Amino acid sequence: MKLGLLLAGLVALLDQISKWLVFEVLMQQTHVIRVTPFFNIVSAWNRGISFSMFSSNHPLTPIILSTLALIIVGCLIRWLRDVKDCWTVVALGLIIGGAVGNIIDRIRFGAVYDFLDFYVGSYHWPAFNVADSCVSIGAGMIILHALFVWYNSKVETE
Repeated sequence: MKLGLLLAGLVALLDQISKWLVFEVLMQQTHVIRVTPFFNIVSAWNRGISFSMFSSNHPLTPIILSTLALIIVGCLIRWLRDVKDCWTVVALGLIIGGAVGNIIDRIRFGAVYDFLDFYVGSYHWPAFNVADSCVSIGAGMIILHALFVWYNSKVETE
């Protein structure tokens, strides 16, 4: 459990530092920095959940979304207490840290600051941040682990 919580704290810290650097240092004079033909650094505020779903300017939205995220974080910490394998500990640490990083934004700003913008031609993937990346990687790790454990249990029983 200690490793998972340590990783969660590190992820939340790196997320907040990266957002501060981009918002306060890089983006003072512009809203878009072209880095490559497929990647920009942008300034975007997400008032909803993933991919701006349920986006709203209602003053209760950040409170509701933060409360839901805190409940989920609590459930993930409870799960983390019972986990024995390192893979799942790391995955949960990434998810918890990413969720906490975005909760901090919602509490401080009423929205989550996103700045990574990947695109092909005129199609732009919704902007995201370090916290979002860690949540996605952690979720992917859990899915892969579950698939391989399921597959291995099927192979062993045959």
